[in-house]
Amino acid sequence: MTENSSGKGFVIKDKRMFDEDGGTRADADAVREDEKKEPVQKPETGNEKVEREETVEREEEKYQFPEMNFHNFVLSLYTSVLFNLGELADPVSDKKEKDLNAAKQTIDILGMLREKTAGNLDSSEKELLDGVLSESRMKYVKESENP
Repeated sequence: MTENSSGKGFVIKDKRMFDEDGGTRADADAVREDEKKEPVQKPETGNEKVEREETVEREEEKYQFPEMNFHNFVLSLYTSVLFNLGELADPVSDKKEKDLNAAKQTIDILGMLREKTAGNLDSSEKELLDGVLSESRMKYVKESENP
């Protein structure tokens, strides 16, 4: 093997836990202890712990996930179509960007969903899916004509 630029050779540490006979190696424990060293954290005071718990609770209260049902699922796909058509801004960058391929794929998923659920939806679910699919297709055609 070649030596590094500092002139020192390579150092090889055997980190295996067991020796050739299957027994535990004494220096393996020392190697593991070196790897476990973590920075020391100071213990939390009562106030810091309460503040951290309140922050977590506020974050949870900030956004409550809606109940997952067929209506919300279809609407989430529709939102994805609108986002990919550039009608909705990215919440992080606040920029509107178009991705017509992703929009088309999501519209195709909506179409497949309508095909596969035919005869199994109640009237409100069927109306929603048909309306969202029709609206998505019209918006896609409009956007693909004006890139």
